[in-house]
Amino acid sequence: MPAATPTAAADHGRRREAIAEALLADIFDGRLQAGQHLVTQELAERYGVSHTPIREALIQVSAMGLVDVVPNRGATVRSVGPRDVRDVCQVRRALECEAVRSACGRIDLKELSELATGFRKLLDAPARGAARLMARGRDLDTRLHDVIRSSCGNLFLAQELARLALLFRAFRDLSYRHVSARDDYRRVSVEAREHLAIAEALLEGDAREAARAMSDHIRSGMKYWSRALPELPAARDLSPEGPTTVRRRTRSSLP
Repeated sequence: MPAATPTAAADHGRRREAIAEALLADIFDGRLQAGQHLVTQELAERYGVSHTPIREALIQVSAMGLVDVVPNRGATVRSVGPRDVRDVCQVRRALECEAVRSACGRIDLKELSELATGFRKLLDAPARGAARLMARGRDLDTRLHDVIRSSCGNLFLAQELARLALLFRAFRDLSYRHVSARDDYRRVSVEAREHLAIAEALLEGDAREAARAMSDHIRSGMKYWSRALPELPAARDLSPEGPTTVRRRTRSSLP
């Protein structure tokens, strides 16, 4: 059998990531519920894919602590509550603060300036078009955290942050859906201000201030993520509301 080409391997990885992202969204939104047994065939039909990427995505989500996988017995959704959010954010704060300290002075100043300008525009933007602003804020958030991770100079730290990025962004996107449901978009400007503080500290070459701004940002996010997390009900059959759509990703849309 010929070896998989780099393009085929990349496509396979993007498909697995998209399914893992959809699984996390369905868990956090309560469509896949605490204690629910996950059947590979049902999930394959749910997301419109084959069994292999489903199994791989379940292993990925299991490594984040959201699903228990038992050999020969399948997978079960774990209960997720505010304590889990606090634990995740404690780990995130340790990793991201170290990453931003190490990345200070390593990141291209032009890229940092572009990010800072983007955050300032979010702060100055009118309230109308909130959905577009949220999408822009999401993109800038991803770019800032990704460039810090890739510039930290520590391969193992970067790999661990990359492994957990999907979980962090699932919590973020949950909070954004919470914002939309409440029609209260103040969180978008709060996050823009927090991100701007990080970018400006990096532009000034102040590693200590960058780490402090990162810590403040993650503490703020922890409080908001906890409020957005619903009380997950007891297990039942797959929700009639339907699953989260598996987003087909291009290379440019990877987090």
